Amino acid sequence: MAEQNHASALAPRLAADIRDKLIAGEFKPGQRLSEPALSADLEVSRNSLREAFRLLTKEGLLRHQPNRGVFVATPSMASIIDIYRVRRVIECQAVSRAYPNHPAVGRMRSAVERAKVARTAGDWRVVGSENMKFHAAIVELADSERLNAFYAQISAELRLSFGLLADPELLHAPYVDLNVAILEKLEAGMLAEASTALEAYLMQSERTVLAAFSRIDGASL
Repeated sequence: MAEQNHASALAPRLAADIRDKLIAGEFKPGQRLSEPALSADLEVSRNSLREAFRLLTKEGLLRHQPNRGVFVATPSMASIIDIYRVRRVIECQAVSRAYPNHPAVGRMRSAVERAKVARTAGDWRVVGSENMKFHAAIVELADSERLNAFYAQISAELRLSFGLLADPELLHAPYVDLNVAILEKLEAGMLAEASTALEAYLMQSERTVLAAFSRIDGASL
């Protein structure tokens, strides 16, 4: 009983750790997760890990297949469309009402600079991860812990949709400079212009991801 209670208490933190790994692009859509390997990596019991898997399955980030194990979920086209709809509402509003000297703006700047270094090195997984940090910082402009927590789940689903693309450079390369342009407008106090640029950015990104999904979905028919 004590072990079960400990596993339940530990599960939310473990779920957050696994969610962070999804956001960082460490797992791919459809990948089977090894309980022994992941419990060793996270230094937790398999009971605790199963509780975390259960939470993430409820969030739609993992799926359980009887007699086969736990797999990373593959986003549907409908979920991708909904993710971008939510992003436009949250992110564009956050930018349009932002304070240019907000501490999150510094985190946006740091993410952009690290992305530039990774782009030069051709490390597109890191470019993608820094892009995720850039947009998480945009949400932080709203000063809402509830929005930050909600966006963490959205980010994990979003990164899984990025994993559908066979060519990560195609997805990530153009957006480093677009992030720079949005950031510069925000720092200059041009909030309406920054919000408009971000909305156009998200529309372009959505089209790219949906096109990749359509190609994969068509090939599986």
